[in-house]
Amino acid sequence: MYPPSRKDFISLTLSDSHSQTYNNGKHRRQSCWRKWKQLSRLQRSLILFLLALLLILGLLSYGSITEHWRGKHFPLHAKLTSHTQRQSLSLILMVLLFIERLEAVCDAFRHAWKGYKDYAWGHDELKPISKSFGEWFGLGLTLIDALDTMWIMGLKEEFAEAKTWVEKDLSFNKNVDVNLFETTIRILGGLLSTYHLTGDQLFLEKAKDLGSRLMPAFKTPSKIPFSDVNIGKGTAHPPRWTSDSTLAEVTSIQLEFRELSRLTQDPQYQEAVNEVMTLVHKLPGKHDGLVPMFINTNNGQFTHKGVFTLGARADSYYEYLLKQWIQGGKTEDNLLEDYLQAIEGVKKHLVRQTGPSKLTFVGELSHNRFNPKMDHLVCFLPGTLALGAHNGLPGDHMDLAVQLMETCHQMYKQMETGLSPEIAHFSLQASDGSDVIVKPADRHNLLRPETVESLFYMYRFTKDTKYRDWGWDMLQSFNKYTKVSGGGYTSINNVRDPLSPGPRDKMESFFLGETLKYFYLLFSDDMELLSLDKYVFNTEAHPLPIWPSPPK
Repeated sequence: MYPPSRKDFISLTLSDSHSQTYNNGKHRRQSCWRKWKQLSRLQRSLILFLLALLLILGLLSYGSITEHWRGKHFPLHAKLTSHTQRQSLSLILMVLLFIERLEAVCDAFRHAWKGYKDYAWGHDELKPISKSFGEWFGLGLTLIDALDTMWIMGLKEEFAEAKTWVEKDLSFNKNVDVNLFETTIRILGGLLSTYHLTGDQLFLEKAKDLGSRLMPAFKTPSKIPFSDVNIGKGTAHPPRWTSDSTLAEVTSIQLEFRELSRLTQDPQYQEAVNEVMTLVHKLPGKHDGLVPMFINTNNGQFTHKGVFTLGARADSYYEYLLKQWIQGGKTEDNLLEDYLQAIEGVKKHLVRQTGPSKLTFVGELSHNRFNPKMDHLVCFLPGTLALGAHNGLPGDHMDLAVQLMETCHQMYKQMETGLSPEIAHFSLQASDGSDVIVKPADRHNLLRPETVESLFYMYRFTKDTKYRDWGWDMLQSFNKYTKVSGGGYTSINNVRDPLSPGPRDKMESFFLGETLKYFYLLFSDDMELLSLDKYVFNTEAHPLPIWPSPPK
């Protein structure tokens, strides 16, 4: 029903005035009802909640005024009423803040999605400055990575158009080499999590097709998978320059392949990835649970020994030890043993404090020489430690998580743009100088999720609102320095130059798949939204269910 035109109004006579008033009122009611129905369930619930609180405040005020008019004075009652009103007002302000922050995240997602839809639809990555796209595997990487984020945020229209693309245009029958690790965590993980959230068989069928096409990677002499697979030809190979695979990559595909076996009742996927973990568990060359960064696909042995980091090429090995143990119902003792030993190794060899402010950080070890260097990637660790403590592991893990979370926050706060560099070095000298040192080659920011990921875990487990406040500051900095006016967000070259941060013209798929998802979950008050007692997140922020405990 549309509003009457100007011509309609002119033609009305005085005798029709009553009918006009009635019809206009009816139209307004229908228009308002349509707008009300267009609101999400969360928005409608919050509006009703606010109205209820305002009603309570009104009744309390009325009672207080009535007593005063009657000439009766009840100081205690007045104090209680005043206290209740202050509490109610405080609660209202908190709810309004909560709505504002959630809506800001949704706005950021819509803006990023607009750029992708307008200039990169169906392609892997958006290049927002040049209004074009970049291709990696040619599999709609950003779209699939963002599916479960849209579902969680309640962006039904955006989800529906993305699902249509998956149904009609996504094909894995392509003569293309893909990276086993990246394809598993982003695409296979994204399809599996979306299947669990929606119950739509389309996503499971696509996951089964992709999973079977990735299996040739495991056809190596050692059973340690190759890094690259041609999903059309069914062949696999290592990188051109080496026969090694990265340790993090071969040990961070387990959550997804294990879940695929559980859903399909086909054990081949779980058997392949479990064999990798069994081999790594037994390997010599570890240093108090810390592992080297590379492993050879021919002989199954560690290479480049003596170098230990929780950054690139090793990070998610440690994360997946804990998460596989949780996923499987805490029954696989080897995984827990390796995780606990590794954390002890981290504390013994890699944890240090800065000289100026005593910030705790995790450095690197190279042939027994300590390097005070910490990748932003390492900021996954506070969240992982907190998750372990939540699941009954030692309390000092949580103590370390709190300290490292502060450091990751400072990696943002001490930069002129409020955004962290890709890599930070730390000052060990006692002085009045800065804790965080950034080399020119390390000043870029790739819109990474690790810090907000850990903030999400820390808030869920502690309810300390400072973690939300830190996250809000980060989101505002992303909006100020990386948002592109025509749609999308871009990584930047220099977090130390707010006047010229230097856009790099690339929006990584994980900005929608991880970063904005963790912001949304951080600001959500619904603790049952992807409860951490029911779901475990893969290293690309795709939630997978924790398996039911086996019968005793």
